[in-house]
Amino acid sequence: MPAFKDIVGHEQIIEHLQNAITMDKVSHAYILNGPDKSGKMMIAEAFAQTLQCEAVNKKLEELAGETESERIENKFTAEPCMECHSCKQAAGKNQPDIIYVSHEKPNTISVDDIRTQLNNDIVIKPYSSKHKIYIVDEAEKMNQQAQNALLKTIEEPPAYAVILLLTTNAESFLPTILSRCVTLNLKAVLDEKIKKFLMAHYQIPDYQADVCVAFAQGNVGKAIQLAASDDFNELKASALQLIKRLHDIDLYEMTEAVKQISEYKLQINDYFDLMMIWYRDVLYYKATKDVNGLIFKDEVYDIKRQAEQSSYNGIEEILQALSKAQVRLNANVNFDLVIELLLLTIKEN
Repeated sequence: MPAFKDIVGHEQIIEHLQNAITMDKVSHAYILNGPDKSGKMMIAEAFAQTLQCEAVNKKLEELAGETESERIENKFTAEPCMECHSCKQAAGKNQPDIIYVSHEKPNTISVDDIRTQLNNDIVIKPYSSKHKIYIVDEAEKMNQQAQNALLKTIEEPPAYAVILLLTTNAESFLPTILSRCVTLNLKAVLDEKIKKFLMAHYQIPDYQADVCVAFAQGNVGKAIQLAASDDFNELKASALQLIKRLHDIDLYEMTEAVKQISEYKLQINDYFDLMMIWYRDVLYYKATKDVNGLIFKDEVYDIKRQAEQSSYNGIEEILQALSKAQVRLNANVNFDLVIELLLLTIKEN
């Protein structure tokens, strides 16, 4: 389980939570809102571990008589010690007062899930800690009955309770829940921070990190997943191989090219995104002649060649065709037909 200091990005949210602990102003309910794999669980777990840390709570007892300005002067930063019994339990996910609310149905958190695991349990005092913390992942899956059941608890929670709702869509919550929670929206993390992290922790070269970062669009979890994924490397190799030879293949070979792409039908949006990044690189190089600004730096020879052979209008038409192809596939237009039309447009330009 990571401490706050181990989390990449999200500095404002981390500072907000650390200040809440230091100033003894922890809310009874928080919403962590952000895309899948954006770091919601890491932040929630770091917050929970810090709240329960014996060293942190000892220090807070020492600061109990101080004013807010004196606490600021002390420069105490709430960070879990990772050494106490509670921290070790939290790291093993068996701290009795950090409860993960689960659900059996894949797409629904039911009223029974909330009542059994949260409402009925929250009235029991903490087993060994200052707080009793509930982490509800995929909270957007709560149906209306579950949300209404949770609302009753959020309206009158015990003083020791902290509820963390992790969601990809805070707008799915009842307005009454939103009004009673502190909402923290996770923003995209700067590319340079993610790149530095990937190169340091996954020992990948800078050109590979660039691709993962461009693809992740500020999402650290997605970047990590891509850096460690053999499937992604295979997908990238297939897409780039096709792009490089597409201008040279005959029309009768187009069926084979469509078949090659259809092998990645379940990952087609990722396949299209790789193609999009490639042609943006071609456009960028054509306009600037700057190799350093490329995402696919290790493919510079082929990018230069395509930039020389293509017009600005031609590259723009390809990028537009890729966007249209994604829209058509999302609208369930015939897969082979969409791909064939896309490849013909690329070949012509």
